[in-house]
Amino acid sequence: MIDLGLSKIAIIGVVALIVIGPEKLPKVARMAGTLYGRAQRYLQDVKSEVSREIQLDELRNLHKEVADSAAEFQSDVEHHMSGAVNDVKSAWQGDIQPTIATPAAPSATLDDLERKARDFRRKKLVRSSAIPAWYKHRHGGKTRVLSGAARVRKFRPGVKSSNSSFF
Repeated sequence: MIDLGLSKIAIIGVVALIVIGPEKLPKVARMAGTLYGRAQRYLQDVKSEVSREIQLDELRNLHKEVADSAAEFQSDVEHHMSGAVNDVKSAWQGDIQPTIATPAAPSATLDDLERKARDFRRKKLVRSSAIPAWYKHRHGGKTRVLSGAARVRKFRPGVKSSNSSFF
């Protein structure tokens, strides 16, 4: 508000002491402080009222935008629904033949999809294992996923395991 330094306040105090006198100076100072506080509260109230009005105006604008977009969406939905109802009515009455889209030929065969799913499950099991690899190595746990045929070959009686070295 007003930039008052210590020197300016001292000069105002000396002038007030001379003009008003030492007997009335405390009453006048109290009254000036009270008026100054009231003025500050009044300015604060005005500022808060202005900010509330600005926020209320923004909320009104936002409400208007939301209402406009909702009305636009509703009209769009009603338009599409009426078109669909008309198509169904005309198909029911036999005016037009409904067009059924033929599905595109699958790019992958069923065997390919089964193989991919099987591989995915195996890899996911290895990735999401709760036991760390160093612990598996230390205690002889499985660190790699074996296929069913490899497990049968490994544990079949009378078949040498592949762990023996060539040399």
